[in-house]
Amino acid sequence: MSVEPSGAGQRPESVRLAMPAEALAIARVQRAWLVSRPNLAVLGDELDATEMAQAWSQAITRPPLATYRVLVALDRQEQVVGFAAVGPSDDPDAEFSDALVAEFCVLPHLWGLGHEDRLMHAVADTLRADGFTRATWWVLADDDPTRTMLAESGWDPDGAHQEVGVDDGHLRIKQVRLHTSLM
Repeated sequence: MSVEPSGAGQRPESVRLAMPAEALAIARVQRAWLVSRPNLAVLGDELDATEMAQAWSQAITRPPLATYRVLVALDRQEQVVGFAAVGPSDDPDAEFSDALVAEFCVLPHLWGLGHEDRLMHAVADTLRADGFTRATWWVLADDDPTRTMLAESGWDPDGAHQEVGVDDGHLRIKQVRLHTSLM
């Protein structure tokens, strides 16, 4: 009788392009992330998971350009524990070779276990492979864990900031933009 060492047979944690069948899992991660943010919790409660999944499925299967991508972070059981959506920057001051990290969510209870680092590095590798030379990322002004992770990885604030919200004016979100060279 042979005994396998602990962890043997398990797949490594990884990041890859999302598949359409993972759209609902992506929506669940996004909702969990929103609910974990005090000023965004109302959004997570109001959004319909089925509608969110349909939007993510479309983003995966019919992006407006080939350089729009959705990546997923997987645990050892190949469950989606995080995701990122990236593509060309739509900022008014962006250059043609600027990319944007439009969404980046990791299940809050798994933050700090390495999923966010793997996902961030896969984002940079993907953008670089698509020919982008600089990436920007709008971060919640009060999201210290993400800002710290980015600063430790060479992302710097570039002085841009914005306030976004819903049409009724009840929810206003302050963001700062960070950037990094992909070269």
